[in-house]
Amino acid sequence: MFRIWAKVIKDGKIIKQLTYERVDKFTYSQFFTYLSDICEGLDIATPILLKTHIFNYAKFNTVRFLPRDFTEPPSFDKLVLDNLVI
Repeated sequence: MFRIWAKVIKDGKIIKQLTYERVDKFTYSQFFTYLSDICEGLDIATPILLKTHIFNYAKFNTVRFLPRDFTEPPSFDKLVLDNLVI
């Protein structure tokens, strides 16, 4: 079981948030699926997932997606995913 806290931030304030929870074991090969589900829940576009994003999440338990990571310009400053340790 794992949880990911997703936050959409604009001007330093959280404008949307979501706690994504799955019962199965976390795998990095499924990270894009998790990201897609989170973005669908937040009603935002899914960003481009790079290897550096996965490495940052693995090493620091957090990853930030900036406007340059989206194909269409978002209406927010960043999307932050944090690993919630249970």
